[in-house]
Amino acid sequence: MSKLEIRSPLPGTFYRTSSPDAAPFKADGDAVSESDVVGVIEVMKTFHEITAGVSGKNIVFLCDNEEPVMAGQVIAEVEG
Repeated sequence: MSKLEIRSPLPGTFYRTSSPDAAPFKADGDAVSESDVVGVIEVMKTFHEITAGVSGKNIVFLCDNEEPVMAGQVIAEVEG
């Protein structure tokens, strides 16, 4: 089985939830489809949704909620 990577399209702060009291968009172990939102990245108080862009099962996040990320950084892996 291959590992598919979900990368950050831009630098900023990665959030796994839409607000502090909300459930995560996806939890480790969930299946994802290409259009599923897996998180948001905040850049200068603007929030950008991050979609998986790949389909697979067993997503594993490689960065934590509220962690700074760089453009191109792998934020999660999915079994394809």
